[in-house]
Amino acid sequence: MPLGEKLRQARLEAHLSQRALCGGEITRNMLSRIENGAAQPSMKTLRYLADRLEKPVSFFLDEQAVASANQEVMESARRFYDTGQYAQALETLGGYCGPDPVYDREKALLMVLIRLALAEQAISEHRERYARELLEHTDTRGVYCAEALNRQRILLLGRLGGSERLCAQLSSLDEELMLRGAEAIRDGDTRRGAHLLEAMQHRDTPQWMLLRGEVFLSEGAYQDAVQCLRQAEDAFPEKVIPRLETCYRELGDYKQAYLYACKQKK
Repeated sequence: MPLGEKLRQARLEAHLSQRALCGGEITRNMLSRIENGAAQPSMKTLRYLADRLEKPVSFFLDEQAVASANQEVMESARRFYDTGQYAQALETLGGYCGPDPVYDREKALLMVLIRLALAEQAISEHRERYARELLEHTDTRGVYCAEALNRQRILLLGRLGGSERLCAQLSSLDEELMLRGAEAIRDGDTRRGAHLLEAMQHRDTPQWMLLRGEVFLSEGAYQDAVQCLRQAEDAFPEKVIPRLETCYRELGDYKQAYLYACKQKK
């Protein structure tokens, strides 16, 4: 007999309505879904219902209905991850007992996602050593979307600086690093944008010079900004000319500032 039918039968034998059985622990709608076979209860919920019905949990379980012993752990870890509580999610997964054919693959994926999120958080908080430790011990092999997750891992390592072996991997990621760097700069996160740009292998293109110049400009490093922006002027005149006018004005070179102001009127 399915678990849901066993619950309904036990409830009726106890002369309890669905509302009475639910108490304050679960909703009537959830109990109805469980009884109709549309949902499976967590072990915590099943233990609650069994206690209310004065039955052992084993009464409701059979080989076809046994819930994984890791169900509650996974549900808690998911909730922590979804709400950005990554450290708590990682700690919760410490209670996972494997092997478990039901959740092993999901657990492996969630572990990778948590470690990547913690590493990015650590980088933003300038805890580079912890971030590097997390990333170097993150294994994406065999998990869902392994290639995409490994690219993300490499990108994060790139923001920390890396070895020659890592640099060889990053050389194929220049386009993605450029896109992410430009996005970070547009969002006002110039520090992150600079890290991403510096992780690139080819740092001599006009687009790279334009973006790096924008970062220097936002930091008030006007002389460095001029050196980069001048190398991007021919390729991106509409963007570069007003920025150079600003730089020269801030540097007190009013002759150059005037020349670039005139260029904007042409």
